[in-house]
Amino acid sequence: MKWQTKEMDTYLQAKEYVDTALIPLVPISWKDEVKSTVAMGEFISMIAHEVERQFHGRVVHFPSFTYLKAEEMTARLERLGSWITELKAGGVAHFIFLTSDGEWKTNESEMEGLLTWLPTIPLEHLEESYKREIIADQLKQLIPILTKKWQES
Repeated sequence: MKWQTKEMDTYLQAKEYVDTALIPLVPISWKDEVKSTVAMGEFISMIAHEVERQFHGRVVHFPSFTYLKAEEMTARLERLGSWITELKAGGVAHFIFLTSDGEWKTNESEMEGLLTWLPTIPLEHLEESYKREIIADQLKQLIPILTKKWQES
């Protein structure tokens, strides 16, 4: 389900089945590497949209957790921890974080949930059909990881 008013009616009716928060981790930078930073966010947003579509009724696709690339990781983790605390209090049992920023991988052990790092694939010059194909290929790899995580818990 998407973070939209109309989707929340469905959520409220099927609350017991919707137990997973899907949260894209998206960096922001206006100084260095602007284009590659934007590409990271764009790519991860597309992946998150497709994951939500595949698991509609099980997953809520929350707004992206955005942070400045220059922000210290400890501050990011603290802010993200506040999100997790809030969502757990509301009944969320599982957390899936999607990112193209490799910095998160070095701090994965400090995170609650499944961190999935995907390398950014620049899509800006590709035709729509190729974009869809690339996203579909990424999902083929990602879906078994997500379903296994649910089965383990």
